Amino acid sequence: MCDACEGGDGRAVGTVQVDDATVRVTRWDFAPGAATGWHRHEYPYVVVPILDGTLKIVDANGERLVPLTLGGSYARPAGVEHDVINAGDDAMAFVEIEMKV
Repeated sequence: MCDACEGGDGRAVGTVQVDDATVRVTRWDFAPGAATGWHRHEYPYVVVPILDGTLKIVDANGERLVPLTLGGSYARPAGVEHDVINAGDDAMAFVEIEMKV
């Protein structure tokens, strides 16, 4: 279970764990239906799921469901713009690692 996911206000909870000159590491916790809100990634980044789940990604190309598996990492370039929503019935969480250099 995910204690940080219990907020219930519809927003994902981002907790910055490291933020220095080279990297920003943020843990994102999502209650069912919670969303990050529309945003643009300033840096290239890696996502490391720490709970299994399904995300709905909304971007300029539309909507798509993306299943995530514990430890199944992926990378994206800087400039990605989207909203990320927990499309599952259970809490979802991942760690996002942004590379500043």
